[in-house]
Amino acid sequence: MELRPDIEPDLKTAASRYPEILKLILDYTAHVDLAGDENLIAYQKLESSLQQLTQKDISQFNMEWWEEEGAEVLAFRIALPDPVKLNDLTPEELEEITFRIENPVIINKDWEEQTFEEQFSLYLDDYYRQFLKLNSQ
Repeated sequence: MELRPDIEPDLKTAASRYPEILKLILDYTAHVDLAGDENLIAYQKLESSLQQLTQKDISQFNMEWWEEEGAEVLAFRIALPDPVKLNDLTPEELEEITFRIENPVIINKDWEEQTFEEQFSLYLDDYYRQFLKLNSQ
């Protein structure tokens, strides 16, 4: 089932933000590897830059990406705009969102051959969970 555009994740915006966000994260990591960041000045600069770029609360993300899913997935999650609150969800739409969380699309192509959407389709679960939480209040 195709969802309404205001329910679907805004992958176009995510794709446009992604390269700059990934570069900021990797630059920060390189800085920490070379010079450290004991006083967290570089981290605060990174957080501020990401917040300005996305208008999101960056504190919800773990910037120690190497301990979780990797810099690319972190950059994607930060780049993806937050879901919006709607007042008219249908039972069918809720069922489709739940289905998408439980059944992520697995793409059988090399990473380089995939579109941006295909590369990150496995990582939309957080978006859909946020959407459900926001729209259940």
